[in-house]
Amino acid sequence: MSASEKIWTAGLVVIGDEILSGRTHDKNIAQVASWLQVQGIRLSEVRVVPDVESRIVEAVNALRTSYDYLFTTGGIGPTHDDITVDAVAAALGVPVVVHPEARAILERYYADKPGGLTEARLRMARVPEGGELIPNRMSGAPGIKFGNIHLMAGVPHITAGMLDALTGTLEGGAPLLTETVGCWTPESEVAEILREVEKAHENVQIGSYPFFREGRVGANFVVRSTSGEDLSSAVDTLCEALGENGFDFTPGGI
Repeated sequence: MSASEKIWTAGLVVIGDEILSGRTHDKNIAQVASWLQVQGIRLSEVRVVPDVESRIVEAVNALRTSYDYLFTTGGIGPTHDDITVDAVAAALGVPVVVHPEARAILERYYADKPGGLTEARLRMARVPEGGELIPNRMSGAPGIKFGNIHLMAGVPHITAGMLDALTGTLEGGAPLLTETVGCWTPESEVAEILREVEKAHENVQIGSYPFFREGRVGANFVVRSTSGEDLSSAVDTLCEALGENGFDFTPGGI
């Protein structure tokens, strides 16, 4: 199998009591998944864990060995409960050190800010020994890369900046292409059609997403493939089958 044919995968660990309590609504899962898709990498598993070192270690060790890449969001800030760096270092069996380049970045960033580079802020320069930096153009404090592990901030716009800095740096396969077909019908009524279309197109997956809108029941069928030709063929077949069976469908989704 060539590099382009391989399906590259990633896991994501979302870290933070505030996510589990509902005080903060996570936005990173969607943006990480979308970014990975463009890189030709599929997000295959997500775990949300509390600010407990043993739980983070368990999740990191499970996902870093199961997938080509592991991403984490949250817990790399300046406060006492930001323990992601310590937990990942424990998972890897390495000590935590202050990265000289990260320290220099923070010194420059806080040079003209009240308080300067305090001990709390210096915590954001700590990395598992051997770690590299992921640039952060938003707030100075960098993310961290160690092997296939990427530690990123929990604040969504900062995470987005770190992902932007990583764009084009990871090896991946062909990007996953998608098209949507919407239909005003309960998904149960077209389940067999979806099954047959997917069965006839080996390199295609179809997801069904029901909705209730304007007093009517419907579903959007999302067709996915790394091949544009296979994608078009599957969409054409699906639309033809829906039409032949008298279903009210809309290419592009509803």
